[in-house]
Amino acid sequence: MGSRDFDALVAEAAAVPVDGWDFSWLDGRASEERPPWGYQRLIGERLARVGAALDVQTGGGEVLAGVPVLPPLTAATEAWPPNVARATRLLHPRGAVVVADTDEPPLPFGDAAFDLVVSRHPVTVWWDEIARVLRPGGTYLSQQVGPASVFELVEFFLGPQPPEVRARRDPGAARAGAAAAGLDVVDLREARLRTEFRDVGAVVYFLRKVIWMVPGFTVDAYRDRLRDLHDLIAAEGPFVATTTRFLIEARKA
Repeated sequence: MGSRDFDALVAEAAAVPVDGWDFSWLDGRASEERPPWGYQRLIGERLARVGAALDVQTGGGEVLAGVPVLPPLTAATEAWPPNVARATRLLHPRGAVVVADTDEPPLPFGDAAFDLVVSRHPVTVWWDEIARVLRPGGTYLSQQVGPASVFELVEFFLGPQPPEVRARRDPGAARAGAAAAGLDVVDLREARLRTEFRDVGAVVYFLRKVIWMVPGFTVDAYRDRLRDLHDLIAAEGPFVATTTRFLIEARKA
């Protein structure tokens, strides 16, 4: 592929909107193996059986909106204004309220407000707050990003990462955090999943959307490295990385 192909791929991916948590723009350009437990199906089963539930850091509300039955009282929090607007459009017709929140403690709800708290890929988990808003016997169910996820791509741009960075988001630390807040961890599962990027545009889109992977990423700042990646994909095929995920379920005694 020539430089025009590279420039066109990068320009297209740099221009597309990245609000919400829908990755359908990547269809055919990137793929990520899904965790075996089926998070949306799991929370759907739980949500159908409770009276009050909270989705923390709902993103654009897409995952919660895709659940067949929501409880009579359903709330969701989100910090990023474009996602708050998107989640509101999706969830209000379902009778769920979306609360703009800073993702810092405290959660904007009273003690023992919810039977179930769910969260997909939270940036930070404030375990004491989760425990506070759960009713006795209530459950927290969350799919989270595991340690060193997609680090083949991260390290392509940033170089080798130190051990303490690679160890962040360790499932064992989540178990300890839940226990310290007085929650009983009843399930903890891990998965290592194959992810492929088939063109450099897919990488640009991904890094623009998942902003913590390569902090401060812009096309201009990393154009030379992006061109290297474009050439690598042209020569060797899709760029392969390993996504890590874990599922944690914790119960309030």
